[in-house]
This record gives sequence, C-alpha cells and structure tokens, in this order.
Amino acid sequence: MDEALLRSLTPSVLTILVRRGADFAAAEDAVQDALIEALRVWPADPPRDAKGWLVTAAWRKFLDQARADSARRRREDLVDEEPAPGPAPDVDDTLQLYFLCAHPSLTPSSAVALTLRAVGGLTTRQIAEAYLVPEATMAQRISRAKRTVSGVRFDQPGDVATVLRVLYLVFNEGYSGDVDLSAEAIRLTRQLARTIDHPEVAGLLALMLLHHARRAGRTAPDGSLVPLAEQDRSRWDTASIAEGIGILQAALARDRLGEFQAQAAIAALHADAFTAEETDWVQIVEWYDELLRLTDNPVVRLNRAVAVGEADGPRAGLAELAALDDALPRHTAVAAYLHERDGDPETAARLYAEAARKAPNLAERDYLTRQAARLNAGRRR
Repeated sequence: MDEALLRSLTPSVLTILVRRGADFAAAEDAVQDALIEALRVWPADPPRDAKGWLVTAAWRKFLDQARADSARRRREDLVDEEPAPGPAPDVDDTLQLYFLCAHPSLTPSSAVALTLRAVGGLTTRQIAEAYLVPEATMAQRISRAKRTVSGVRFDQPGDVATVLRVLYLVFNEGYSGDVDLSAEAIRLTRQLARTIDHPEVAGLLALMLLHHARRAGRTAPDGSLVPLAEQDRSRWDTASIAEGIGILQAALARDRLGEFQAQAAIAALHADAFTAEETDWVQIVEWYDELLRLTDNPVVRLNRAVAVGEADGPRAGLAELAALDDALPRHTAVAAYLHERDGDPETAARLYAEAARKAPNLAERDYLTRQAARLNAGRRR
C-alpha cells in the first residue's frame, strides 16, 4: 500500500468533488472515508486507476451522506419548533442509532464524536468547537473511530452515559449554533426518559426544557443577541419551565446526583427568578461547586467565575478568572464583563473588542462589538 500516493491524490480528488457540487466540508469527509476504504481494499485488490477509484468511492460516500442528512432533516421537520410537554411519540430508529454508534470498542470521546458526525449530522468543525479542540484533531479522532468500527458487528449497543453526552452536545449545537437541532434532541431525550428510569436521563431532559424555555427571549426582533440579564422574561415558556422543574425535583429526590441534574438546578434558579436582580447567585455558586466535584471541566470553572462575580462582587470573580487558562472560549468576554462591573470601562472596552474578534458566531460578535462601542462612546463624552 503506497500511502504517499494516497496523500498526493487527496487534493485533486477533493477538488473534483467540490467542482461536482459538494460543499468543502462534506467533500473532505467523503474523501477521508474513501481513503479509509482504500487502505482496507487496495492491499488485496489494487486498482488500475488509483485516482479514478478514489473519485468514484468518494463521490459515492458523499451521496450516501447527503441522503442521510436529507433523511435526518425530514425527521426534524416532523417535530414542532417548540416541543410540547407530555408523552413522547412512538419510538423511531434514531435513538437506537445513537446507542449503536456508541459502540463498546470505542472510547467514550470517540463514540460521541462519531455519533455527532454520523447521526447528529454536525460538521467536523462544529464538533471540534464543542470539544474545544482544533478541527484537524477532531477530524483525526473521527477517522480513527471509523477505522475502529470498520467491519465490526453493531450488535453491542453503547452505554447510556455516552448517549446522554451526545444528546447534550446535539442540543447545545441546536440551541446556539448554525443548525437547529434542539427540538430533535429534546424529542429523543423524552423517548429515552420514557424507556429508561434513570435520574441523569431525567436531569438532562429537565436541563434541555429549562434552556429551551428561554429561547424566545434570547434574540431581539432584529436577530441580535440579548444576554440573560436583559431578556424579557414574559417571553419565556412558563409551561416548559414548570415541567422542567417538576422533572428535576423528582430526579433530585432520588439522591443520585449527576452533572446534568446539577446543571439543571442552576438553570432552574435562573428560570425561577422573576427579575435578574432576584437571581439567587449564592445558591448558584454552591451548585457550581457540586458540578465541579462531579466533573472538573474548565468551562464550568469559567461559568463559576461569573457566578462568584455576581455573588461576591466583580473583584472576587476576576480573582477566580485569573486562575483559568485565558485561551478558554469566552474567557475574554467574561473578563470584559467583570472589568466593566468593577468600574474599569477602558479595560472592559478593549477586552470586549478582543472578545468580538474571537467570537464563534456572528450574533456573539455583533453583541460584543456593540458593548465595546458603547463603552468607548461613554468615555468620549
């Protein structure tokens, strides 16, 4: 097997797929799949025309993925934008696919990445952003996962914890990303909660409902981002909030705390406050402490720094922030907010502008740019 030949052919095969109408990210995935197939097939049956074989195999992979994406979108179209409370519809095969892709032969992180790509329909870039790793690193991880499961029998479904992680990441991408997948994630989590009596499944469903309930208030009529403290709480879905809190209370009563229940408890404290000023930040910090005990996640520590800044003052929040890696996503935006709260508009304006340049999406970039402009205008008066 001449791997150097494969590497040399990759750019031209990718170019051909793009010229045929494939978008670049999908073409990359298709070529990657074709290369894996070549590594498996060519040692025993080398083609006479290596480039032609790769183009044909990659194009077929692209068409297969396009059909799968189209089928997934059709399933999503069947779901109302605002998931209604109550019994879930009859179970389809989507949830089973999540379990099958979370194969025991894969590490949990690889199973999550593969499922998000193969079933969730997320791009490699979106998955990399969710995992806080470079896109190239995630592409390699997905490729290794595909090679691991190539040829294995999918008769050993993965565990619930891995499937919950996938559903959570799909929901987050749908809630704040480029593709609306949040309703589909809620639908599947409802199905899972109906079939598995587990407090963490209930905790994840409660968390999704509580976040989704605030969705209408997250953007202004012009599409601009509205931060939590400034949202019109009359636009929040009180029925979903009540359902989410009820599910959470029942789960917490079982005294088997997990990270999704802890996150849902934080979301419930936000949802339960009639105004931003009435938010119980002291209790939120306590729940973040519980969450850190369960999972020492850097993003959780960043969010806790914000809560400490609200509960104990901005300087206390900045002290917490100083102990964290400033390369964390949204670290600069948090620093800007806390410096503004601490009465330092010059530093805050500079940091808001810097955060805007790092923003993961247009809505956040516009919001942060407006914050910098507001503070700069105030200083000129």
